[in-house]
Amino acid sequence: MEAGTVAGVRLRGARVAVLGLARSGLAAMRLLAEKGALVTASDARAAEEIPGACEALRECGAAYRPQSADLASGHDLVVVSPGVPFDAEPLQAARRLGIPVIGEIELASYFLEGPVSAITGSNGKTTTTMLNGHILRESGVPVQVCGNTGTAATSVAGSSRPDQWNVIEISSFQLETVSHFHAQVGTCLNVTPDHLDRHGSMAAYAAAKGRLFETQQPGSWAVLNADDPVCAGYAAKTPAEPFWFSLERAAQPGAWLDGGVLYFEGERLMEAGEVPLRGRHNIQNVLAASAAARLAGVPLERIAAAVKTFRGVEHRLEHVLTADGVDYVNDSKATNVDAALKAVEAFDFPPHKPGLWIILGGKDKGSDYRPLRGPLQAKAKAALLIGSAAPKIAADLEGAVTVVECGAMAGAVGYAARKSSPGEVVLLAPACASFDQFENYEHRGRVFKELVRKLKEE
Repeated sequence: MEAGTVAGVRLRGARVAVLGLARSGLAAMRLLAEKGALVTASDARAAEEIPGACEALRECGAAYRPQSADLASGHDLVVVSPGVPFDAEPLQAARRLGIPVIGEIELASYFLEGPVSAITGSNGKTTTTMLNGHILRESGVPVQVCGNTGTAATSVAGSSRPDQWNVIEISSFQLETVSHFHAQVGTCLNVTPDHLDRHGSMAAYAAAKGRLFETQQPGSWAVLNADDPVCAGYAAKTPAEPFWFSLERAAQPGAWLDGGVLYFEGERLMEAGEVPLRGRHNIQNVLAASAAARLAGVPLERIAAAVKTFRGVEHRLEHVLTADGVDYVNDSKATNVDAALKAVEAFDFPPHKPGLWIILGGKDKGSDYRPLRGPLQAKAKAALLIGSAAPKIAADLEGAVTVVECGAMAGAVGYAARKSSPGEVVLLAPACASFDQFENYEHRGRVFKELVRKLKEE
């Protein structure tokens, strides 16, 4: 393929529409302009409302158009940000006109040099991605980490090198539009209900995740969770070699937990007690990241040493502080029910002495909150509800746990601070998206932490 050609379109002089101007859209626009494309950018918001958009438009010499159904008309290529639904009217119109529609991560794949280790899953993606990058870096392997973690792949494509690993967190939204993109090591942690408001069904969501493995090539590796039936099913749909990880059994070839010890292909990796992250789900993340690193050539002893120095990721079971004997924990990234369940499972209390105050709620994603009933009945003093999903959560939890509708985060934190006792835990694990009251889950987590720190000052 000719250098500078994407989806059959030679970029120099091509008319390219970029739809969606959040972080990845702006990065895509800059890469396209660098390659000589004539860019028209569009978003549902005015350019002045988007941080950094006006400056980027000027730098790129790009035109701006409000989002409309006929946006693609007259263009050679459309590049879409992951936040824009696959079936948005401008994209449907582009397909009817025969105009290629690709995502930002697909665009990056044409310019990234070096092998790719891509990680997807409903929960644990960022922790596993950052841990994989940490292991490679600590072991002296050239690496850059990008994707859904916050650094757009298109923004680092130009700095990639043939000898450098690209560790990429990739979401179902990004995977909807991949074709050229392929990973030398592809990892799926789990597939549980999430983003059903966007994908429409669990089957469609699982199919989007599966694109990571369908686009792999012979000689590559698919690192799959043997304990998750959807993940395990991808083995039959990929030309890559499967490599398993499991908390339940010695899956071959693979990495597993047995008797409190992590093993890789029968060789001892480390004690579970040496893993510096809380929760059984993080043992799973360590197994997956270690497998991906080993398949990238890192010796086991270096993997174990690096895992022991990893300190986790903000907004993921992050211990904020202890005030009056009560631990405050920020798991704002628990944006679905399965993630909230894993957060609850990470805390233990004496039998018949629940000690958890959990803050739930936000923007509903089409979730069923009833799986929380049993664990909360056993462990929680109360569920403190915030956001627009509060009535639905209250109905799903009725009779299982005390429910308090607090409205906003300040009310929930204040209530928990007044009612909790030493030895108990206040946990933010919302099981919902954040967009009804916050910019994103990071903003939600920061607000929680600020409110908690003020308690210490009072």
